[in-house]
Amino acid sequence: MIRVLIVAASARARRAFESPLHAQGFEIVGTFASVEVAADVFAEEHVDAIIIDANDASPENLFESLQETGVARETPVMLLLSETSPEAISRALRSGVRGILPASPEPQQLAAALQAIVRELVVVNSEAASSVRLAANRATPPDESTEPLTPREREVLRLLASGLANKEIAAKLKISEHTAKFHVASILGKLGAASRAEAVSIGMRNGLILL
Repeated sequence: MIRVLIVAASARARRAFESPLHAQGFEIVGTFASVEVAADVFAEEHVDAIIIDANDASPENLFESLQETGVARETPVMLLLSETSPEAISRALRSGVRGILPASPEPQQLAAALQAIVRELVVVNSEAASSVRLAANRATPPDESTEPLTPREREVLRLLASGLANKEIAAKLKISEHTAKFHVASILGKLGAASRAEAVSIGMRNGLILL
């Protein structure tokens, strides 16, 4: 059972998420009004995923809270965001957010997205993905501190974004599993990523992955 924590400024919004998720088999660990208050729970409770409703909060304050608490680095975060400008999407991904959905997702859509981010996939709805593509198509170069990826590493990164494991990547590219693991390790090192999901997020920001 996936254990979920809900963060929303509005008590009504928290209740609106709680019932449908219960009905779909999720366990609600707790509901909180802010990231700062929710962060205190992590030391005592096991949490698989966090839903953060950003619609009644200042995006600037929210991103600062995510960076200061490091919440999104420790636990997969699903962000419900009405603001889909390239800047907002980029800030969310830099903060470690693993999933971005519109303000009021359908219960089935939210459930599927939560299951995906728990499996270390990155989930971005079509509108947010369009913003990522627009940002990538601007004349903004990738982070100069990252070493360029080889064509094969870019191919592996795109397969990582599809949620494939090393064995599946090896089969897809007709290479050994050892070679696939080598490519994944090289990608993480070059991008300065601590996990496969973070590597995908960095790749999205730098236009290495087209959604």
